[in-house]
Amino acid sequence: MKRLPWIVTILFTTPAWALGGTTCVQRSHDLLVALEARHYAAATTLFDPQVKAALPADKLKAVWETMLPLQFGAYDPKAAGQAAHSEPSGVVVTPLHFAQGWLDMHVGCNTKMEVSGLRFLPGKAPTGATAKTARKMLSGPWGVSIPTQVASPLGPLPATLTLPHEKGPFAAVVLVAGSGAHDRDETIGPNKPLRDIARGLAADGIASLRYDKRTFAYGAKMAAADSTMTIDDVVTDDALTAVHQLAGTADIDPQRVFVLGHSLGAMMAPRIGRRDPTLAGLVLMAAPARSLLAVLAQQVREQATRAGESKHKIATMEQAITRERKALDAAAPGHPPTGSFMHVPQGYWMSLHGYDQLAVARALSMPMLILQGGADFQVSPSRDFAQWKKIFAHDPRVTLHEYPRLSHLFMPAGSTGTIADYTRAAHVDGHVINDIAAWIKAQPAARTR
Repeated sequence: MKRLPWIVTILFTTPAWALGGTTCVQRSHDLLVALEARHYAAATTLFDPQVKAALPADKLKAVWETMLPLQFGAYDPKAAGQAAHSEPSGVVVTPLHFAQGWLDMHVGCNTKMEVSGLRFLPGKAPTGATAKTARKMLSGPWGVSIPTQVASPLGPLPATLTLPHEKGPFAAVVLVAGSGAHDRDETIGPNKPLRDIARGLAADGIASLRYDKRTFAYGAKMAAADSTMTIDDVVTDDALTAVHQLAGTADIDPQRVFVLGHSLGAMMAPRIGRRDPTLAGLVLMAAPARSLLAVLAQQVREQATRAGESKHKIATMEQAITRERKALDAAAPGHPPTGSFMHVPQGYWMSLHGYDQLAVARALSMPMLILQGGADFQVSPSRDFAQWKKIFAHDPRVTLHEYPRLSHLFMPAGSTGTIADYTRAAHVDGHVINDIAAWIKAQPAARTR
């Protein structure tokens, strides 16, 4: 799980912003110029002591050159509409255009006009900004990809239907991305795992539908959501809509529609299967077997240690997760704690709190394929995949595979054991895609919808 949902990257904030004005606009401009020039030491001279301690030059570099590009692609300084403005609170907001969407850089200043707060939040294209080029039909030796849409309560989700060159009807798969504001390709740095899978399956005669998540297409609306926001709003409902749409598409065999989930999408695949028992089967790639908070706690311990964080800071983060778990335990059903946790509405956490993906999967009658990268440092082969094996190793409905040298993205693992490994361009291993295709072809048709 690369990211938690929709508030993207919080670098540092202070409880109150002071005296923005035009001088803070200039300070924000100076900071952006330093970031564009990659002069990180110079950028930190603009910070107040607290921000400078929390975000030294090396961490600022990691944010600008690794974290943000991994989530949103390359920054485009030439796009129109990237003009700073000051909010009534004094916060200076600058829209920034990245390859995968817009972010708003929020800068606050103290009375000395030092930067006292810095945030990057989901944004939208400013009026007059250069519009994104519409996606066109693409074809290749793998097949043809056709732009389409999946309906959602917030508006249409841009999507891609990928078909083989042969004549249908085809078995077909809805691809469900992991946690975070993902586009339809699940773009992570230079890598596009869901596109790789879609094209690989098409080359083997299997169609697919993938779509931008609500958190990507409507990030600002999702960020403003109140505590009623749930995991179904973020994942399940749109996946089910995509399934029904795909089943009704020409050249698709409605009795051979599958769901393939990755990471959080894999965790929710049993829930999707329970909601639609007419699915022909489920493919779970890097599926957590534990709660999201438990996986998060492990990631905090391991990733923060590798990043060189102090024991005190790591302990503080773990304590926050423990407090959140206790708060959810104490909350009455349907009444989540107030506020948010990790900038995500409590309704989301509450909706996951009672979800047991292992128990839901065990109650299903449909076949499942469960896959795990043996070098995955985000979803644990020993703590998560081991539980799937313990429960389903002798279940004739379920096939399990582990790939020893592959990462969370089912690509060759890097050397650092951190998300920096994802900055190296790679592709989903062909053996994984071949195994998925062979399994799908071996499954019987489901009952009529």
